[in-house]
Parts: sequence; C-alpha cells; structure tokens
Amino acid sequence: MKRHLSGALLIALVACGAGLFAEEPAAKSNQVKLGDPSLTAGVPGEGPIEVEALTKWLADPANHEPLEVELPYGIAAQAGNITGLDKNPMTRAKIELGRQLYFDKRLSIDQTISCADCHHPTNGWAKETQFGVGVLGQEGNRNSPVSFNRILSGPQFWDGRAATLEDQAIGPIANPIEMGHTHDACVLCLNEIPGYELQFKKVFGDDKITIENVGKALATFERAIVTGPAPYDYYEVQRNFENQLGEDIEYLEEDDPDLYEKYKAAVAGAKPMSESARRGREIFFSEKGKCTACHAGANFTDEQYHNLGVGMDVEKPDLGRYEVTKEEKDKGAFKTPTLRNIAQTAPYMHDGSQKTLMEVVEWYAKGGHPNPYLSDKVKKLDLTQQDKEDLVAFMEALTGEFPPVETERLPK
Repeated sequence: MKRHLSGALLIALVACGAGLFAEEPAAKSNQVKLGDPSLTAGVPGEGPIEVEALTKWLADPANHEPLEVELPYGIAAQAGNITGLDKNPMTRAKIELGRQLYFDKRLSIDQTISCADCHHPTNGWAKETQFGVGVLGQEGNRNSPVSFNRILSGPQFWDGRAATLEDQAIGPIANPIEMGHTHDACVLCLNEIPGYELQFKKVFGDDKITIENVGKALATFERAIVTGPAPYDYYEVQRNFENQLGEDIEYLEEDDPDLYEKYKAAVAGAKPMSESARRGREIFFSEKGKCTACHAGANFTDEQYHNLGVGMDVEKPDLGRYEVTKEEKDKGAFKTPTLRNIAQTAPYMHDGSQKTLMEVVEWYAKGGHPNPYLSDKVKKLDLTQQDKEDLVAFMEALTGEFPPVETERLPK
C-alpha cells in the first residue's frame, strides 16, 4: 500500500532545515548575510588604494547605509546574542575601513605588526605560536584568541578586561609588547595618510581621526568575520529528517520532491563528518562527555570564565579573571573559547600549553589540575581511547568556511 507523509510532518521538516536551504527572498540593499564576500573584498582595484578610487567608492550612498545583518546557518541560532550594533551600526564603508586598519602594520610603532599578525585568516584568525608575538619579537604570556564570531561576544580577552569589542580593538595598539604605540601617536600617524583621513571623515563625520573611531572601525570589521555552516550543521538537519521520518524517509522524494532535494543536500554537506565524529557528537552532548557544561549554544561557548586548572601548578600562576574582578572565585578562571573552527586554531588554552585537541580531551578526562578554585564543572570523565578520538573527530567537524578577505590592499 502506498503511504504518504502528513502535511504537519512535512511542515516540521521544512522548519528543521530553515535557514540552511531556504530560498533567499528579495532583499533591500541594506539587508545582508554576514559571510557575503562583498563585505570583505575591499575597494575594487589592484595595488595600493588611491584617494581617487576611495573618493569614488565612498560617494555611493549604499556604502554608508546601516546594514540589517543576518547570521549564516549554524551560528544563526544565536542571533539573539548579537552584540554591539546598537551603539556601533555596521556599514560597508565602516567594514572596509576596519579591514584596512586590521591588516595595516602602520598601527604599530615600528610598522612591523598589525592586528593580523596575531589573528590571521591563514591561521584560523588566531596564531600558531604559543603566545602572541609583538614588536621587537617580544612575547606575551597568553595565546592569541580568535577574532571571528565576535559579533556574538561581549567582554573580550581571555580575562574579559575589555568591556566591548571596540575597547579590545585598540588595546594592543598601546600595549608595549604588542604594537608598542601610544594612542595619540597612532592617530597622528593615521592623520598623515590621506586615504585614512578621507575615510574617517566620510564614515564618522568628524574632521579629526580619534582612537575611539579607530576602535569602532576595527570592531565592525571583526564582526563581519563569521563561520559558515560546518559538516556538523548539515548533519543536524540530516538527523532531524531521519529522526522525524524513520522508515518513511523512502517516501519523501515522491511526496515532496523539493524537500527531498534539501534532505539530499544535507546528506551531502554532512558527508565529511565521519562515523567517528558522529559518535563523538553523542558523547559531546551527553552526561558522559559533559562538554556542554561550558561549550553551549550554537557558538559552543557560554561566554563565561572557568578555572580548569591550566597553569595552576606553578609558584605564581596567571590568575586570569581575578585580576579584573578581584573576586576569589575568579582566580585562575579564563573565558570559554568557541569550538567553531577549533581544529584550525592550535595551540590551545589561555597559555597555549596544549598543542593538540587530543591533549585538550585528555586534560578534561583526568579532571584538570586540582586547585582550590577548580570549576565545579570540571570532573573526571570515564572515556575510552576510542571515545577520546571520537570527541576530537567531532570537534574537527565543527569547521566551516570563513568569508574571503582582501588582506593586501591598503591606502597610500
């Protein structure tokens, strides 16, 4: 007997893939999905950006229109956590100005270090070194945090000492072991570059460049850097189809060919997620793994601070969040990083002490390093070697594409 799927069930299945395969409606010029290559492609042309080209580009009113942004599938589930746009709206011109500043070594005192030197797209918007390396080869004492998906994050740095992304963006400029400038000297330098002088005036309407506006431009660019759907995200849609339909999935193509095509697309997108990664997913979201105690939500972080025992076995440990709050409970606590694209951002932990994801899993499995301030969320885990390998495979399946970014073209 021929069987058909109910209308209610079909509607439910459409909803489970909403946002990933939905047809794009006709959008207004100011509506944009972050990850759109046009946002980070730079002013059209080749070589250094001439004032003439900037003048022409800035004359287009569309480049100054506040954008209504949408997040790509995956992190879109946390759209309610978008931060900072109320006080610092995004425009194409502000993103482009921030892009130039982000890759410009002239923001450092000796013109050798840019923001990208510690947070580069080729390193997953982080750095492959244990610590950040600044002017004169000086090293800090913390690993470089990632600079993507910051649109979902409030306080910044491992210890949350910067209340906003705007504050964070200008902090390294005046740090003597990072970019080594003063804010005043940096602004004077930018004022001597005609292309920057023109853009700041057009974007912010002020006659003079200010460090606050430097921060606003940099933060706007960083908010445009987001992760696209990962194999995991496609797999979640595939699972929803299969869990809802069970054996009836064989009738989907006949009952709703369009929906069947979406199911096929989800299966194809999930294909890079190995069987090991799929087992790892079950452990990750279970009491066995307890990973979501901290790595929760679509961006896989609770944005909170926890003591994992990392670095607490030395005479004078880095006390992290405590140095900001002076509260005993915050000693040795550091911010939970996103697990999106984590496979691209080794080494790990605030001190870069763990070189591989397997080392990280082993650390959690043993219950961290005991100390008086160890988070109550850190418990010994009963994991087999295969379980550990599966968890690593799952985290690798959280890797999505970044938007392409022009890294070379800067104003003369």
